[in-house]
Amino acid sequence: MDPTLTLGLGVAAGTALGVAATTLWRARARRPAAEEDARLAEVLRRESEVSHAQARLAEGTASLASARAEAAGLAKQARDRLAEAAGFSPEDARARALEDLDKDLLAERARRVTAAVDAARAEAEPKARAIVCTAIQRVAASHAAERTVTSVPLPDDSFKGRVIGREGRNVQAFERATGCDVLVDDTPGVVTISGFDPVRREIARRALVALLADGRIQPARIEEVVEATKRALEEDLLETGRKALLECDVGEAHPRVVALLGRLQYRTSYGQNVLRHSVEVAHLCGAMAGELGLDPRIARRAGLLHDLGKAVDHEAEGSHAAIGADVLRRCGEAPVIVNAVASHHEDVPQETAYAVLAQAGDAISAARPGARADSADRYVRRLKDLEAVAASFAGVTEVYAVQAGREIRILVDGAQVSDAAAPLLAREIAKAVEAELTYPGEIRVTVLRHTAAVAYAR
Repeated sequence: MDPTLTLGLGVAAGTALGVAATTLWRARARRPAAEEDARLAEVLRRESEVSHAQARLAEGTASLASARAEAAGLAKQARDRLAEAAGFSPEDARARALEDLDKDLLAERARRVTAAVDAARAEAEPKARAIVCTAIQRVAASHAAERTVTSVPLPDDSFKGRVIGREGRNVQAFERATGCDVLVDDTPGVVTISGFDPVRREIARRALVALLADGRIQPARIEEVVEATKRALEEDLLETGRKALLECDVGEAHPRVVALLGRLQYRTSYGQNVLRHSVEVAHLCGAMAGELGLDPRIARRAGLLHDLGKAVDHEAEGSHAAIGADVLRRCGEAPVIVNAVASHHEDVPQETAYAVLAQAGDAISAARPGARADSADRYVRRLKDLEAVAASFAGVTEVYAVQAGREIRILVDGAQVSDAAAPLLAREIAKAVEAELTYPGEIRVTVLRHTAAVAYAR
């Protein structure tokens, strides 16, 4: 082929390629601009639509507010017309509705409380009865009421003059040494010793018996015998305390605690010997602890020491529970024992199950028939106070204390107290009795509601 022709064809091809490339580049450069214009137009269109939608929304909001205002006005007009037709204001209607709601809630609460109590009693009462009955059957104790005066028999009435002495010097010296009163009256063959402190009274009794046996009754001899009797009694108190610890199998104790346990031998509560009561409570607590899977030794120790404060309650201020807990705390007793002693009358919260057992054992021992004796006037006064507390509640018409004050039966007005409110009233009266009265054991509160409908046929 001709070189010139070949060169010409090459130049022509290159020129055609350049023109095509230029055309392609220009086409591609024009396409993005067109797309941008299309997109801009779309954005403007949508912006216009949003503006129209916002305008319609504002119109709708204004229309809704107007409709709400109109509805509120119509509702107010309707309420006013309804109140005018009914004869009472909306406030009265609201108060009446709330009152009806309160009644419904009261009935519902009473129903739920009754159901919960019945369910708890159904589950707990058989088990509790079995545990308590087992403890009572295993611990049988006899009790005899003790008085606060001591009588000392005389060999014959001629000793009365010797006890009194010339111008009463012997009896005065005896009373100064012992802190007790000596009563020499017309009762044949007996001299009576009276004193506030039972330990002092026991010292006086022993000293007088020793003086009568010796026959030498004079002021110097009286002081000597009384001092010797005090030392002997202190040893006896320690021995009595050790025997109580051994009988209950609770281990050793601080010497101060042992001595105070021995003093309880000469302390009575409602005629019940406190040491025998404490030992019985210890055995009851141990028996119940064994049934419940607790440590019987700890339970017995709490029961034995629960009334320790009664040995020194005349020497310190406060309840015997608080005094006993303070003494035990100072003597290094375990916190569980201290809390059981401090809380057995619910003066402080009960922190462990042993505190509950100590309280239960104390109540069982105190409530045992014949365990405690009250004077007639105290007994009558307690029954009157019990009836007065129950009679102070609204709706109560008659109150009767029965079973020696162990139960109060309350008759209520059926128009004022409903069947649903009767259980709540019984619980409120029981709480008031617990808060206002002091009594041994427990008191059952029974509310009886009776509605009578009477009609006459003529």
